[in-house]
Amino acid sequence: MKIGIARECSLNEARVALIPENIVRLSEKGVTFYVETGAGLAAGYNDQDYLNAGAEIKSSAEEIHQQADILLQVNFSAEVLAQIFDQLRAGQLLIGMMDPLGEPEKFAALSEQGITSVAMELIPRISRAQSMDVLSSMATLSGYKAMVVAASLSKRIFPMMMTAAGNLSPARVFIMGAGVAGLQAAATAKRMGAVVEAYDVRPAAREQIISVGAKPIELDLDAESTEDQGGYAKAQGDDFLNRQRELMTEVLAQQDIVITTAAIPGAKSPVLITAEMVRHMKPGAIIVDLASERGGNCELTQHGEVVVEHEVTIIGPDNIVSTVAQHASQMFGNNIESFLNHILNDQGEYILDFDDEIIREAVVSYGGDIQHPRVRERLGLSPLPASSLTSAPAVGSTMASSPSEESSLATESVIEEVA
Repeated sequence: MKIGIARECSLNEARVALIPENIVRLSEKGVTFYVETGAGLAAGYNDQDYLNAGAEIKSSAEEIHQQADILLQVNFSAEVLAQIFDQLRAGQLLIGMMDPLGEPEKFAALSEQGITSVAMELIPRISRAQSMDVLSSMATLSGYKAMVVAASLSKRIFPMMMTAAGNLSPARVFIMGAGVAGLQAAATAKRMGAVVEAYDVRPAAREQIISVGAKPIELDLDAESTEDQGGYAKAQGDDFLNRQRELMTEVLAQQDIVITTAAIPGAKSPVLITAEMVRHMKPGAIIVDLASERGGNCELTQHGEVVVEHEVTIIGPDNIVSTVAQHASQMFGNNIESFLNHILNDQGEYILDFDDEIIREAVVSYGGDIQHPRVRERLGLSPLPASSLTSAPAVGSTMASSPSEESSLATESVIEEVA
């Protein structure tokens, strides 16, 4: 079994899919690793590191794409796949982040080519899959780095100081969305000495906010319908959002730093901060909008830009997690390693067992068709019959079964965090 790791070709992408330590451990499975020269340089890993780990260095991505049985990439976006598609072949397995609900169209071409694809974003959030959860891994670093960026641009220091030159009051930080990124941002701000508050529409988030040392903000809203059966926040209607914005304006007016994290998979991010709300904020306040890639939680956010409106600085970071590429690659690589250990047997063959919820939820294209029900729905395709999955492995092995109607993933309306 040959596993290939090519250099990332997405703009502003410095991560690498596996680091040398992952290759050392996975080599015990009897697989061969091909790594494109320079693939890990931007993340702090040179070719010699990969050679020492037992990998073979290839001079071109095309060579890897043509020879590898499994291709690993951090980002298999539609743009990336368009660049490399002619180099792929039937029977290959692609594993990486694929934005399956935002870019479902690309899976039609993959399925027609007979390519199996695993979207790591679809790994279910169940206990035995925690080590494979790339969304949580990347959100952890996004929340941390968002706070560091805000602190570096703020005209205020975070901690309180009592000096001979006078007393300095601590910065006030507000987190909108207490998921993984939000909680990490809150914890980071707390460690830096700020007064930290946080808000989430889910009542269950209160204890999580308190656990990282922040104060939960509670608004006079009906919270009974804000949480689904899986404990995720649900998208809300216009009446709820308008009332929420009205109450939130007063809260925002007191803040020095605001971090927003709410995103809906495959859809535009909900607007939590309007232009009018920004107008009421303190001069010099900073907003870091982690949902900017899909339009942003602030109405004035411009993705990839830093803008100043009403004397408030609004940051729409582009791939913020890639700015801490070494640790991001370490975490991403560990997630991929866990998934590979899950599907590789002792002979180095991969087994896709569709009786396994992890496989059933993460595989999008397989066997010449699109298997994932939510992606099929996005493409306007009818549901597959229960007997659609058949054993037809090209390089590895596949155990097939009928897909279950149940899913541990959040529904399309669930508010997630951007990785």
